[in-house]
Amino acid sequence: MADPQSNELHVSVVTPEQTVLETVADFVTVPLFDGEIGIGHQHSPMIGRLGYGEMRVRSAGATVRYYVDGGFVQVEDDRIAVLTGRAVLADQVDAAAATAQLAEAQGRPASGPEEIAVRDRLVSQARGQLRVAGKKA
Repeated sequence: MADPQSNELHVSVVTPEQTVLETVADFVTVPLFDGEIGIGHQHSPMIGRLGYGEMRVRSAGATVRYYVDGGFVQVEDDRIAVLTGRAVLADQVDAAAATAQLAEAQGRPASGPEEIAVRDRLVSQARGQLRVAGKKA
């Protein structure tokens, strides 16, 4: 159980390849599939489905931004676990590649439900990357 006197959040961000981040933070914001949520000290336990977009980790007055590629977030006892397909520092997001992905996805034919779902996922990923990179999506 977390120390109620401490305002620390223990944050872990894990992809299939590696642990991207293991840190202590004051506040974390993650993109959910239907919006965004801020998580502070003593947040209620929850599990949420992540969207494609910006995760912000604030610690000691500094904020570090990441692009996260869907997945899940779990909050319990001042511990935040982010399980995602990809997590990249915001300044390392390739805006040119995201722009190309968006153009390719929007031009992709989609005649059935599965093809539409793939196209929509690719469009959402590209738009999320462009938002994090500071480009119009």
